[in-house]
Amino acid sequence: MRQLVVTVIATLDGFVAGPGGDVMVMPFDEGFNDYAGERIRAAGTLLAGRTTYEDFRSYWPGVADDPSHDAVERDISRVHNTLEKVVVSDSLVIEPGSTWADITRVVPRADAADTVQELKAGDGGEILVFGSVTTWNPLLLAGIVDELHVLVGPALLGSGVPLLAEPTRVPLRLLEARRVEDSSLVLHRYDARGLRSG
Repeated sequence: MRQLVVTVIATLDGFVAGPGGDVMVMPFDEGFNDYAGERIRAAGTLLAGRTTYEDFRSYWPGVADDPSHDAVERDISRVHNTLEKVVVSDSLVIEPGSTWADITRVVPRADAADTVQELKAGDGGEILVFGSVTTWNPLLLAGIVDELHVLVGPALLGSGVPLLAEPTRVPLRLLEARRVEDSSLVLHRYDARGLRSG
């Protein structure tokens, strides 16, 4: 049974992007890339919403062979370029021959939960989500997310895109809390599976 692991960076006041969905205001540092590298090397499938997928597709493919990027980013790019990708979208069309076209599958939002359950029943590494709040929020509320990894950084925004869009209480069990090495980020790793038994 594969696990669905959500990894997201958040501000101290619980936002995962600034107003208008601006992710560049988030407290990224080199520790984030190191942790993202760990997660992506453990993955067998990348699950994403349309916006995150398009952002990744425009950035990662050429990084592998670009010496201006550090070794961690080049390694992440190499993994990205071979990893199976499942995109939850009602409008994305992947053109044949476009970057990652042969390793990308698009599923409608209405089929997301069933698709993830099928993926989880198969073999392989983790099913990994970066960002993509509108994709994983419904999966969390449905009890399908196994682990939620929140990297909290030293910033306050006051407004923006919240970690959880729906005003509800979601019970989680803390598995780990630690400062990411050589970083100002603090990892909060939670087991979300308690939702299934409650």
